[in-house]
Amino acid sequence: QVQLVESGGGLVQAGGSLRLSCAASGSISAINTMGWYRQAPGKQRELVAQITSGGTTSYADSVRGRFTISRDNAKSTVYLQMNSLKSEDTAVYLCNFRTAYGWRNYWNQGTQVTVSS
Repeated sequence: QVQLVESGGGLVQAGGSLRLSCAASGSISAINTMGWYRQAPGKQRELVAQITSGGTTSYADSVRGRFTISRDNAKSTVYLQMNSLKSEDTAVYLCNFRTAYGWRNYWNQGTQVTVSS
């Protein structure tokens, strides 16, 4: 079992920055990819950024160049640095992981990010 704890959300003005953290514990050796998703009211959940165990990253077009995903293996923590935030970035941000069997199929409550214009 792997447990994830997200933190770092909040209220920020447009153009500002936030850093989200996702701390993993438990059987983390099975994880090959960590990712940040987001879900805004009335919209589908979307994958915002992901990072593999080897450090390869990928981003949604909507955040590329503004968001950076990184990981600290010693702390078993993944971060999402969000810069130049826009009102359309407002959403609940959720951390998840993928193993050889696919993405975990349940979700924590996530952390709310609200960007005021």
